[in-house]
Amino acid sequence: MIVRIMGEGQVELADSHFAELNKLDDELLAEMESGDSPGFRTTLHALLDKVRELGTPLPDDALEPSELILPSPDATLEEVREMLSDDGLIPG
Repeated sequence: MIVRIMGEGQVELADSHFAELNKLDDELLAEMESGDSPGFRTTLHALLDKVRELGTPLPDDALEPSELILPSPDATLEEVREMLSDDGLIPG
């Protein structure tokens, strides 16, 4: 799956990594619902770091359609809330 981190670029992630990413996504969703801004910031960075760690960066000139778009590391709680689906940022 091709994942875009807003403001950074795209990475290719194997579907096998999504169970691990969904745990962080669930934690992020809970922190957003409770208004835990410091926890939200920590978990957002952990989620993006894990995507970078597990993914293979695509070249900057690659024009692949992104199947998943994640917020930038400096996104606010309100900006991320607007990006959410019922499942969080990561479907599944």
